[in-house]
This record gives sequence, C-alpha cells and structure tokens, in this order.
Amino acid sequence: MDLMNSVALVTGANRGLGRAFAANLLERGAKVYAGARNPDTVDLPGAIPLRFDVTDPASIERAAKDAPDVTLLINNAGVASGQALVGGDLDLIRAEMETNFYGTLLPTRAFVPVIEANGGGAILNVLSVLSWFHQAAFGAYNASKAAGWALSNAVRDELSPRGIQVSALHVAYMDTDMAASVPADQKTDPAIVAALALDGVAAGEPEILADDLTRQVKAALAG
Repeated sequence: MDLMNSVALVTGANRGLGRAFAANLLERGAKVYAGARNPDTVDLPGAIPLRFDVTDPASIERAAKDAPDVTLLINNAGVASGQALVGGDLDLIRAEMETNFYGTLLPTRAFVPVIEANGGGAILNVLSVLSWFHQAAFGAYNASKAAGWALSNAVRDELSPRGIQVSALHVAYMDTDMAASVPADQKTDPAIVAALALDGVAAGEPEILADDLTRQVKAALAG
C-alpha cells in the first residue's frame, strides 16, 4: 500500500503507540485522523482530531461519516485490566472484550464500505504476543487478543476480494502507560514499533512481529 497518498484513521491516537502511528504517518505524507474519546487530548500538529469511542456504536458510525476519505484504518485502541478469567471481575473482563475485540470489529465493519468506496486500502489490527502465549494472570487480555487474532485472519480472507488487505501487529512490552510497571530494559520504543508496523503494511505483510520475544513465541507455536 502507498502510505504517502493514504488517508489514515488511528484509534486511540492521543497517546502511546497510537500517537506514534499518527506521527509516523504524517512524516510519510499521509492525511491522518487521530481518533480519541476526547479529541481535545490530541496534541499532534497536522493530525485531525476525531471523536471516536470504540465501545460506542453511535460514535463509530458518526466517525465513518466525518471521515469519508479513509483508506487505512488502524485499530489501535485497547485496554488491559489484569483480570484472571475465573477469579477476576466479570465486568472488567467484559470491558476488555468490548474494547479489544468488539472495539476492533465494529470500526472494521463501519469503515470497510468507506475504504472500498475509496478504491481499496488496508486495515491494521494491533494485537499482542499474548494473542498466542496465555498466562493465567492476564486471562481476560489473552482471550481478547486471541479473539482479535482469529478476527484478523477471518476478515483478511473476507476482504481480500474487495481490495482491502488486513495486517495484524503482534508486540510484547512497549514503553507506554499500559506497561508502566515493566522495567525499561524490557520495553520497546513505540515509535520503533509504529515504523516497523507501517513498513509491514506498505509491504502487504499479513502478520508483523515487532520484537524478539514475539518472534520466539510465534516460532514455538507448533511445539
């Protein structure tokens, strides 16, 4: 995909990896809608703030009307509440699935007609090494990201005939608010991850593995 001439919408673009995506796309010459629940929190020069709550279907539908020229959708918004599946808070488990799974599916459903009408393009879903490696303490997050992996694979086959490629980014710890408690030497700069991921989208890669840990886990899946 030609990112220089793309029109991108990034969800959760007001901080962390989402902001890094938006900044990198602007550097490449793309037009960028920066989606956030509160657009006033978007502070990136050149980006177009767009009210976007991935858990609110009405907000998603409004955004699809307010950004009718999108050719690249980056489903980046996500949450992690640290809930085990049996002993955890069920409301928080549901909230993770609403954000991490349905918060990817609903924007995809809303923007596929937009991207198709604009001649085709791409969708990038931000997933995790925990799409594959499932620790009990992060059961809710694991389940939501594993569901996101299945979603990405199924939607890729569904949308390929319609001129829309689907890529999935898998990454371990990044230097963002979500991993604030993780030692710095175990985290990757989100700017590096964003650049690598966008290179993968440009090359049409179906899966993008952002770090050594993710590559090791993926390689070990057959075992």
